[in-house]
Amino acid sequence: MYYLYHIPGKKIGVTSNLNTRVTLIQGYKEGEYEVLDSSDDIDYISDKEIELQKSYGYRVDMKKYNQLIKKSNKMKINATEQTSTFPYPINKLKGNLLDNKDLTWKTSHGEFKLTEDVITWIMNNVKVSMYNDQRSYIYNKALSTYLFSLTQGYSEPKLTKFDDIRKWAYDKGILSSGDAKTQYIKLQEECGELAKALLSDDDPEIIDAIGDIVVVLTNLSHLKGYKIEDCIDSAYNVISERTGKMVNGTFVKDED
Repeated sequence: MYYLYHIPGKKIGVTSNLNTRVTLIQGYKEGEYEVLDSSDDIDYISDKEIELQKSYGYRVDMKKYNQLIKKSNKMKINATEQTSTFPYPINKLKGNLLDNKDLTWKTSHGEFKLTEDVITWIMNNVKVSMYNDQRSYIYNKALSTYLFSLTQGYSEPKLTKFDDIRKWAYDKGILSSGDAKTQYIKLQEECGELAKALLSDDDPEIIDAIGDIVVVLTNLSHLKGYKIEDCIDSAYNVISERTGKMVNGTFVKDED
């Protein structure tokens, strides 16, 4: 069944899964959108979408839904010996993986299939391509190891607070449709809240502001294709070798 949905003031679109496409990916709950029509006929619903986009005054899709869905079901994954590369940036990857659920591809570490567990693992471990920021990749061996652990009945590694933050951000649509620049603006806002709390010596607000800053930095890192854990490790590897002394309450590093 295909659903023609309307997000008032935003868009008209088509999907076969309202919860995944509208709620999980775009962040709109029931009551914040309406279903205008539904049909098993993909050609009818595709024509109706264009018709209503025009009549409501929204941007009209350049390609009909039936053309796009055929394209999305043929997502090409470039598998090398070490990696599998997806033709999407990280902030657009999850929706395309969900659209291609059950897709399989072969690697030197075996055949992989896009199940819900695999998609979750990919989103927690994907990295931005250093050659093209519109592409992202995973390490085949790491995915193979994860899948093997499931067959052996091993428990999954315990999720960290950073994992919880990223899951929350995905559920809210921040990581699926957000932007690193807007997260930076949010970071400045939270830093201002921290400054205000420090000046007023308000401990509860200080704790809250520091926590908010960590959340924003976690999201910003992910939107740029990094994990905040790796950023912290990188910084610590530098400061752990740094020497210096305290001057007027500030650590001043020795010059190289």
